[in-house]
Amino acid sequence: MIAISMLYPFFAMINLSFVPNGEIFNQGGGKLLYSPLTVNNYSSVFEKIPLWKYFINSLFVAVLTTIGQVIISALAGYAFARMTFKYRDALFLLILITMLVPPQVNIIPLFFLMRQFHWINTYQALILPGLFGGFGIFLMRQYFLGLPKDLEESAKIDGCNIFTTFFKIALPLATPAIATLAIFTFVSSWNSFMWPLIVTNTESMRTLPVGLAIFKGSFREITLWGDLLACSVICTIPVVGVFLLGKKYFINDILQGGVKE
Repeated sequence: MIAISMLYPFFAMINLSFVPNGEIFNQGGGKLLYSPLTVNNYSSVFEKIPLWKYFINSLFVAVLTTIGQVIISALAGYAFARMTFKYRDALFLLILITMLVPPQVNIIPLFFLMRQFHWINTYQALILPGLFGGFGIFLMRQYFLGLPKDLEESAKIDGCNIFTTFFKIALPLATPAIATLAIFTFVSSWNSFMWPLIVTNTESMRTLPVGLAIFKGSFREITLWGDLLACSVICTIPVVGVFLLGKKYFINDILQGGVKE
């Protein structure tokens, strides 16, 4: 019952996105199915704004950011977990400290940095700042520390170097952590609003959350709630899809039975 009560607003959003604008507030509340139904809200949105462009921009930025952060975090996390080098603990502590800094504090320095590189209103400005994150490195390091060393030591005995051991042994075993980090990163990048709003200034570079906000603010006398609900449904499709694809990796003990004691 609790799950149904939490899912009802999403079902209502999808249902109302097919209801004509003039009929939405004439429906009453608490219905299981609202009517009449039409697809005019969706066709209207695509006619009024370049929604496909916003969608492709958001998808491109979110996918590349996710791939980049997973690769960098996995490499750095494994290095901190398994390798020994000078100032390793101090460097990891600095990375942890960055997790305590609110993201809003970094916006102004990042903006000036992007301007110095002449990257304002480019994909570089949208993607590169999201490739590095203390949370991802911390998550991967902790997961690698929890893996038994038996398999890695066996690989070294067989002649594998550290890179082969990482890619052939450690990385496949870390699939649950990778899936978790990928989902968090994708959702965070997809929903990002403030940073894309600051570093983009043309329609061709806007992401979906920014385009949706501008679309909502473009009306002075009346808000077209049906169109906004249609946009919201489109915004949620990739996030739900990514979660459904990665949820099977949300397990606690991937190595149970993998190593005999």
